[in-house]
Amino acid sequence: MGNKIVEGLSAITTSLQEPTSDILVMNFTIVTACLVGIPDSNEWVLVDTGLENSEEFILECVEKRFGKDSKPKSIILTHGHFDHVGSVIKLSELWDVPVYIHELEIPYVTGKKDYPLADPTVDEGLVAKMSPSFPHTSIDLGSRAEVLPRDGSVPGMPGWKWIHTPGHTEGHISLYREKDATLILGDAFSTTKQESLFSVITQREKISGPPKYLTTNWRAAETSVKDLKDLNPSLVIPSHGKYMEGEELTKHLELLVRNFDEIAIPGEGRFVNQD
Repeated sequence: MGNKIVEGLSAITTSLQEPTSDILVMNFTIVTACLVGIPDSNEWVLVDTGLENSEEFILECVEKRFGKDSKPKSIILTHGHFDHVGSVIKLSELWDVPVYIHELEIPYVTGKKDYPLADPTVDEGLVAKMSPSFPHTSIDLGSRAEVLPRDGSVPGMPGWKWIHTPGHTEGHISLYREKDATLILGDAFSTTKQESLFSVITQREKISGPPKYLTTNWRAAETSVKDLKDLNPSLVIPSHGKYMEGEELTKHLELLVRNFDEIAIPGEGRFVNQD
C-alpha cells in the first residue's frame, strides 16, 4: 500500500507543532496528522494517520502526550487517500477503536472502490510520477469503518463539527471548532504547493488549492474553499504545509478565493508568489 518513495521522503524528517494547547500536529514532511485533546487526559482523538511508516512516530507522540497505554476515543479520517490512511489499519486494530469517515468515502476504505489514478501531467507531478498506480490503496477497514453522524458532530471531539468539503474527493471533510474558529482542513486547501518536491521539503510556499494531481472536481473544490472562508477562521491546520493564522491567513485565503482558477486549477495559470 502507498508509495515507498513517498514514505522515504517522509522519513527525511518528522516534526511537531502545537498551534493550540489541545492540538498536536505531527508533520511527516509529505503529510500531517493531528492529536486532538488535552494532554494527560483520556479524551482525545487521532485525525488522519499519515503514511504506512507513520505508526511508530504516532505511538511515540501518544505516549509522551497522553501516557503509556493510552488510546483515542476514535480515529477520524478527512478522506481515504493513501497518505491519510497509511497507518489506520494497524492503529485501529491496536487500539480497538472505530474509524469515522464520510459515507461517500466508505467504499474506498472497505475495498469496494479505488480512487482515480493521479494525473502525472500536473505541474511537476511529484507523487503521480513516482508511482503509476498511485493512489490505489487496497485498504479494507471492514466493520471498523463507521459513517460520521449526520448531525455534524464528531465522535470524541466535543465542540467540533465536521463540514462536507467535496472536490478533492467526493466525501472529503474538514473539522471546525466555533469557539476559537479553528479549522482542521484535510486537503480542502494547502499551505504548500504539494505538486513541487522543493516546496514540500522546504514548506516555503503559502496558500494553494487542494493537491492538484488527485482533485477530481474543481468547481466543488472552489465552492468548498469559499464555504471555509465564510467561516472566518482564525487558525487553519492543513494536511500539507504549516498551520496559518491571523492576518496572514485572512490575506492569503482572500487571495485564493479571488484567484482560485489561476492559483489552484491545472492549466489555468502558474502558482502565484504570495510573499
